[in-house]
Amino acid sequence: MSAPKVLFGFHAVGVRLKTAPASIVEVYVDATRRDARMKQFLSRAAEAGVRVIEADAARLARLAGGVGHQGVVARVQALEGGRTLDELLDDLTEPALLLVLDGVTDPHNLGACLRVADGAGAHAVIAPKDHAAGINATVAKVASGAAETMPYFMVTNLARTLNELKQRGIWVIGTAGEAEQSLYAADLKVPTALVLGAEGPGLRQLTRKTCDALVRIPMQGAVESLNVSVASGVCLYEARRQRGG
Repeated sequence: MSAPKVLFGFHAVGVRLKTAPASIVEVYVDATRRDARMKQFLSRAAEAGVRVIEADAARLARLAGGVGHQGVVARVQALEGGRTLDELLDDLTEPALLLVLDGVTDPHNLGACLRVADGAGAHAVIAPKDHAAGINATVAKVASGAAETMPYFMVTNLARTLNELKQRGIWVIGTAGEAEQSLYAADLKVPTALVLGAEGPGLRQLTRKTCDALVRIPMQGAVESLNVSVASGVCLYEARRQRGG
């Protein structure tokens, strides 16, 4: 069995408590916090038979690697690997909606992207192994539980994976500020993989060349680009709107 990892924050720990309580080794809680939210959390933990340990602020901060844990830190076993990307795509009963992140290395941005992908009903998030953040406690905290529910595939060769998606009939649409076509003019009702790069550098050249088309998010003000998680939300929810909500 692999070594336990750490989750922190009410959302991240709460989702694990709901979906896989047996994987929780123990939960540490702020001994001084007894508000309604904490009482509700403790009740759920008790119902699930999870071991709860009271701890002071210093210990919680050490476990979580800093602040922002909201007084809840859990040591959990990694969940068994889920389906492969091919298996997930084979099982879909509706047109695929995928978010592809090229060069997003900040864990806060990744967490926010996973959260918006979950909210918009995307089927998976894909990223390259060598130019992306992995799932860690910070990602899980920012994702507010979506890191536990949104399939996240880190692939060895992103361009090759995009070509494989195209062979499946999935339209690969990249975002670029200089693109002529607006996002809102693109047909996102068909099986679609939306490809976004990190704020600033944007898409890598090979990734850009591999896309079937490039679109831009219309910008009306002085700023030239949006944070990648905001841009992901704009793109995914436009796809969701076109597909009837």
